[in-house]
Amino acid sequence: MQATDNNGGRAVYWGTGRRKSAIARVRLIPGTGQLIVNGKPGDLYFQFNPNYLSIAKAPLETLGLENEYDILVKAEGGGLTGQSDAVRLGVARALCQLDPENRSPLKTEGYLTRDPRAKERKKYGLHKARKAPQYSKR
Repeated sequence: MQATDNNGGRAVYWGTGRRKSAIARVRLIPGTGQLIVNGKPGDLYFQFNPNYLSIAKAPLETLGLENEYDILVKAEGGGLTGQSDAVRLGVARALCQLDPENRSPLKTEGYLTRDPRAKERKKYGLHKARKAPQYSKR
């Protein structure tokens, strides 16, 4: 959804990403390419891990827009891996709102697919979802 925000009437593009139990609400604002997650710089939030940072910015790099838009994120739940993947999905969805032409290159890279894998629930009689107690013959 394109809307004007408290940034001088510039266009803001929204996208929501989910992965495992993480949710990331992403805003794309025309800017210099900085990533801000929960009010902190992205590299500090993702603990200077280049893997998490490259995952989060991958859709912009695919389209060659990494220095055109600032990414503002509110991330909740899960861990850093789930949150970085959720940010990637949210950025990709926001880029589709920015220009519908962006959809096909993002789709071929797989950035618009929500990863459905989540933690399996624990079953009664077991230690974890599948880990059974040790078998005792006598």
